[in-house]
Amino acid sequence: MERKKTTKSIGELKGRLLAFGGVYSNLQALEQLQQIAEDWQIPPSHILCTGDVVGYCAEPEASVQAIREWGIHCIAGNVEIQLREGEADCGCDFRDGSRCDTFSRQWYPYAQTRLSRSAIEWMQELPDFLRFRFADREAMVVHGSFHHTSEYVFASTPWAVKQRNFVDTHTQVILAGHCGLPFQQQRGNCHWLNPGVIGMPANDGTVRVWYMILEAEAAGEWRYAHQAFFYDHRQAAKRMRAQGLPESYAQTLETGIWDNCEILPREETEMQGVQLSQKYLAHF
Repeated sequence: MERKKTTKSIGELKGRLLAFGGVYSNLQALEQLQQIAEDWQIPPSHILCTGDVVGYCAEPEASVQAIREWGIHCIAGNVEIQLREGEADCGCDFRDGSRCDTFSRQWYPYAQTRLSRSAIEWMQELPDFLRFRFADREAMVVHGSFHHTSEYVFASTPWAVKQRNFVDTHTQVILAGHCGLPFQQQRGNCHWLNPGVIGMPANDGTVRVWYMILEAEAAGEWRYAHQAFFYDHRQAAKRMRAQGLPESYAQTLETGIWDNCEILPREETEMQGVQLSQKYLAHF
């Protein structure tokens, strides 16, 4: 029987929010983001994570415990769901025999053997979605999409796919993760926001990783910005190599280029190596 999905309501959030996803067991990036949140003076109650705390890098247990102790709002990514249910793979829907599939057969068992019982118990408590109100709008945090946790939704994904998420959730703002690339799109009053991930670079030829700031202002006005930061990526790569994790992913931390574009549509593949800009993208 398919597990019933859960939604946690966190009420109305005001002021400034920080959203991110895809820690991917990259403790060095996570610690840098925590410092950034402190610099922004954003409390844990206003920080949202789109899931996949565990992933490709070397420190799954420490990353889980750091998120736990931080006390932020977090949903289950496909990796957390697979781990808590004792499944044999990460549930990313990689094509059998692909490079991503081959690499996942290395990092996923590594993560399984290094997570404590308390880490798995924490994963079991994670909701699938977060629902909140912000700037007079209904908003929801999903991993891939509302309909499928591991669905890849990119900027090039047809708007009709995204629109069905807004209709079925009765929301105007969706914060999503999973695809690994930051982007934002708007149609009418609906906004699809993907803050990007902090555990791996965005395939743009830089070692920066991405998060998002949202700010509510008077009379329901708001704005949002994609933000990037540098961290000790060399240390993260060094720790991956020390544990025998995929060399290609360690190199990605150092080059900003993905090993392959197997999961990417043509439009996103053509953007490989093109440096992304960080700026305020919208003000409503």
